[in-house]
Amino acid sequence: MFDNLDYKIESLLKPTSDLITNIIFGSFTFFETQVPYIVLWLVFASLYFSFYFNFVNIIYFKRALKVAFGKYDDPNHPGEITHFQSFTAAMSGTIGLGNIAGVAVAISIGGPGAMLWMIITAFFGMTLKFVEVSLGHKYRVIHKDGTVSGGAIRYLSDGLGNLGYVKTGKFLAVFFAICCIGGSFGGGNMFQANQAFQQIVEATGSQDSPFYDKGWLGGLIFALIVGFIIIGGIKSIGRVTEKLVPFMAFVYVISCLYIIFSNINLLPESLARIFENAFSIDASVGGLIGSLIAGVKRAVFSNESGIGSAPIAYAPAKSDNHLNTGFMSLLSPVVDTIIVCSMTALVIIITGVYENNTGIQGVELTSRAFESVFSWFPMILAVAITLFAISTLITWSYYGLRCWTYLFGIGNFSKYSFKFIFLSFTIVGSSMNLESVINFSDSMIFAMSVPNIIGLYFLSSELKKDIKKMENN
Repeated sequence: MFDNLDYKIESLLKPTSDLITNIIFGSFTFFETQVPYIVLWLVFASLYFSFYFNFVNIIYFKRALKVAFGKYDDPNHPGEITHFQSFTAAMSGTIGLGNIAGVAVAISIGGPGAMLWMIITAFFGMTLKFVEVSLGHKYRVIHKDGTVSGGAIRYLSDGLGNLGYVKTGKFLAVFFAICCIGGSFGGGNMFQANQAFQQIVEATGSQDSPFYDKGWLGGLIFALIVGFIIIGGIKSIGRVTEKLVPFMAFVYVISCLYIIFSNINLLPESLARIFENAFSIDASVGGLIGSLIAGVKRAVFSNESGIGSAPIAYAPAKSDNHLNTGFMSLLSPVVDTIIVCSMTALVIIITGVYENNTGIQGVELTSRAFESVFSWFPMILAVAITLFAISTLITWSYYGLRCWTYLFGIGNFSKYSFKFIFLSFTIVGSSMNLESVINFSDSMIFAMSVPNIIGLYFLSSELKKDIKKMENN
């Protein structure tokens, strides 16, 4: 049914994908390892803002916890959802298949040492997240119906406009919005539904599964679930994610800890191997360069610091202080990368499945690690992946919607037309070969970081003034 559609989409997207990839996402060879320019773009910004803001990720970490747990909540403050709901909404967009499949690829390529570099990169990414979320909340727009629009589209257009760069800011905002919509259809939608359904098929018998060759049915079920949630907007999304995100993270982390404690005698050796390989001068897989690049890439792609997506979810938080919302976002890379990604990495390392994996990578490698404890453990992984996929679908639908309404207006026709298109892509995505679509959507998602970080460099000085003003009061 979808074979011809698959071919048409591939023919349409491949030239565009190749052009964007070659221009924006080229790479250079460093010690026989390909390093994407976009990784350097994001890492440099993380390092720069960490020093420019005097490591607010350390100084205000305690305050971040207080904000997340409601100390500064006031129902009378402008906004649509609580601080914690905005946090879980943003987290549901970053905690996804990358935490499971992507980490496995990083360990396969870079060895155990990649885990350490993931953690270090996430540490610096915390401040980059703080900057974009604070500005996204500061320049948010509250519409007449009470709904909120915020994020990069607002501080690029309005923030840069206030500095006198009206046309430049508008261009960057429109470019960001187009990329975000494209990314929401692909990596934030089709890929999630497709991979979640494939894991369900694998866990229920592979080719003997009753769901084999029924991707359209899986996509339809996902679309109905997601559609029911997103129909009510960010308030509905917030109510779901504040329960779903803690639950799915708890299920996955507890499962990982069970495997780790089942192999507790191997833990000291595994930790030693992580540090040894992270700083090894050996040029082989797992050496310093290999583990460094693999770990940095995974962390950058996992927590999305600097991409500009998360500020859209944080903007509706009920608050009269944009800095508090920014401080809370410091916790995002901690949960997403330092905790969840590290759990996946440690499970893969301690079970040893990354060694002699006979070409198995991604979610299959993680599944093999789970299966090494009990044969039925991949079923738990299938549940976790499904929850992760649904949560990502929910949040990216909101990201795409906000950028869609920025371009086409906030009327009901505009809103519901986007939701219909988004859910249609969910059904199609579960039944397709997604290689070209994902290459295109990945390009779109990471292209978002180009205008976003340009805006952050211009606006960071006024954010620093806001911090000084807060500290002096």
